[in-house]
Amino acid sequence: MHSREEKLAAFGRLLDIMDDLREKCPWDKKQTLQSLRYLTIEETYELADAILENDLNELKGEIGDLMLHMVFYAKIASETNDFDIADVLNTVCDKLVERHPHIYGDVQAETEEEVKANWEKIKLKSGKKSVLEGVPKSLPAMVKATRIQEKARGVGFDWDNSDQVFEKLNEEIDELKVEVNTNSNKIEDEFGDVLFSMINYARFVGVDPESALEKTNKKFIKRFQYLETESAKDGKQLGEMSLSEMDAYWNKAKEL
Repeated sequence: MHSREEKLAAFGRLLDIMDDLREKCPWDKKQTLQSLRYLTIEETYELADAILENDLNELKGEIGDLMLHMVFYAKIASETNDFDIADVLNTVCDKLVERHPHIYGDVQAETEEEVKANWEKIKLKSGKKSVLEGVPKSLPAMVKATRIQEKARGVGFDWDNSDQVFEKLNEEIDELKVEVNTNSNKIEDEFGDVLFSMINYARFVGVDPESALEKTNKKFIKRFQYLETESAKDGKQLGEMSLSEMDAYWNKAKEL
């Protein structure tokens, strides 16, 4: 691993390259905070994919891409004298010191839950009116539900154990069945309640629902593509096959 001096030198190199690109490259000169936004979102998902695939070499590259974006945003802001990369880093360092009084102060926190509770209390003292203010509005719904539940737990609003959550989940499923059977206009609402309860249960049993669903997506894609390729080798077309025929290929895919 590199020394501290080498790490600082590498970060300085990135800053120098960013300065060059912003001054000399037609594409980089054209970029704004708004134009970079969707690219950053895309890079974040690519980082998430690398983590799920446990591809550490790819992960290294994706972390670099996101680091570049953070430096890029700070560079753009520095051109209007709003802030620069030093302001960004000092701000996050100050926040970390403030929100870890069990490390940099005299507060006691022996468990992860105590740390999270202190974190939320400190944020409320800093002027936030709600513990949920820190949940970005543009987060995907599943991720947002997880963050909402985590923040509520931070101030003690939560179930005591997973059995209670599972019981609530079954209750929500029963309510959904009632609405479906009566074809009411509340089906969507009840379906949302089921999903919210599922995400809550996932949290209690230590499962990241977003990662779990994405892994299932990847598994389905792999098996379905096996079905496509192997049936084609046998001269069959999906649209003309019976479900039982497709199931035969699907079951073989599950054995791989």
